[in-house]
Amino acid sequence: EVQLVESGGGLVQAGGSLRLSCTASGFTTDDYAIGWFRQAPGKEREGVSFISTGDGRTYSADSVKGRFTISNDNAKHTAYLQMNSLKPEDTAVYYCAAKLGPLLVQRLFLDGYWGQGTRVTVSS
Repeated sequence: EVQLVESGGGLVQAGGSLRLSCTASGFTTDDYAIGWFRQAPGKEREGVSFISTGDGRTYSADSVKGRFTISNDNAKHTAYLQMNSLKPEDTAVYYCAAKLGPLLVQRLFLDGYWGQGTRVTVSS
């Protein structure tokens, strides 16, 4: 069974940084897509950043480009989301998601495995 365990998150002032981690277990291959969605109060869940562990291809939403960086350590089966220059509008619960196969954000959202979520709060 695939499990995703998230860590990181917390409270930070605007302009600060945080790093999220997501460790995957149960995949039978090192070739899968993994990344984060987030959901702010009263808003729909949205894609943030994703990476394909097989070829390293990444995708990030326009709202976080230049500020967030996703990476992956295949040996540790762990993805990382480095979040810099955080803004109050980044406040949300961040959910790690992963799925075997190519990086297709919509498929990840619909069919992926999910972590428990971690809260990020950015104060102004």
